[in-house]
Amino acid sequence: MLEEAAAELFLEQTYEGTTIDDIANRAGVSRNTFFNYFSSKSDVLWVDLDETVSALGGILSSRSANGNVLDDVEAALTRVASEHPSHRVPWALTQVDLMGTRDVLLSSGMVRLLAVTEMISSFIRGRSGANAHGATVAGAVTAAAATAAARWAGDGVGRGSLDAYVREAIAPIVTGFAPYF
Repeated sequence: MLEEAAAELFLEQTYEGTTIDDIANRAGVSRNTFFNYFSSKSDVLWVDLDETVSALGGILSSRSANGNVLDDVEAALTRVASEHPSHRVPWALTQVDLMGTRDVLLSSGMVRLLAVTEMISSFIRGRSGANAHGATVAGAVTAAAATAAARWAGDGVGRGSLDAYVREAIAPIVTGFAPYF
């Protein structure tokens, strides 16, 4: 209810023109109820992707320690993307101009990108020790996967599967860094 109310209001009066009280009122709940589900207004923009990304840690930890670390990162990211419901395209990405969400997506997205980068970097450190390239690989694959997700969202109804976009985007990074791992 809250997500739908927010989407309607952002389309009607833009992100900046909408308050948390507006969202709660439209959804028929209290302001406190809003904060039971979201810590900020910008969190509403990320519902779909936050749910998908939250699975990444478990997928990474389930990877066998016997495999190649970069192959495991690639497999984990493509699996997370493949498990994202294809019909759940984040409206905040597809309606950026109508909702006026560009600036808030950039700022609130950075926190999420850094969290994913740290999750992947930690996985690489745990498997490869203090490899000088681990943090670089983590940052590069995170940026590539995020760019792929944005491209996927922007491709409209003819888009393919998210995992195909992610695989295509991160494969050159994994291949390029393979000699170092």
